[in-house]
Amino acid sequence: MKTTVLALVMALAALSPVVLAQSDRSQLSQHGVERIIKEVHHELVMLPYYGVFDNLAYKVDPNGTVTLLGQVTTPTLKSDAGNVVKKIEGVEKVDNQIEVLPTSPNDDQIRRATYRAIYGNDVLSQYALRAVPPIHIIVNKGQVTLEGVVSRAMDKQVAEMQAKSVPGAFSVTNNLKVEND
Repeated sequence: MKTTVLALVMALAALSPVVLAQSDRSQLSQHGVERIIKEVHHELVMLPYYGVFDNLAYKVDPNGTVTLLGQVTTPTLKSDAGNVVKKIEGVEKVDNQIEVLPTSPNDDQIRRATYRAIYGNDVLSQYALRAVPPIHIIVNKGQVTLEGVVSRAMDKQVAEMQAKSVPGAFSVTNNLKVEND
């Protein structure tokens, strides 16, 4: 009996390096991760109901897990994002952490007013011409957050000033990034 247990322990110990070696092989190469990043980005921006009042972000791990982050105004956009990412070759798991913003007529009013203030500004109106404008306006319980990318630091400052001028907004958080910074 002791010999059988000892043989089993030795056999398990001998298998452990094999199991570790197999798990290392399941890691994606840097090229594989970069390909998935491009495909996830493409699939998310192509979602039909993704707009200026939604913010989608993601993280791709070498083990094939894609973590979806951000905030959306409709639950269907959250589920659509998860569904399109699951279909990408090389994606092993999707961790959908997208927050669905609560329905609020007051927040809707602040969203529209902030949109008009930002994209109606002469300096920032150039950004409104894109299919999905790069300045995303997230409003949650009266708190405004600006997400996205702008060309110049001045554009970032102007967007923040315009958002702060909106009546009813309790605060403005400016998370805009400047290209090439």
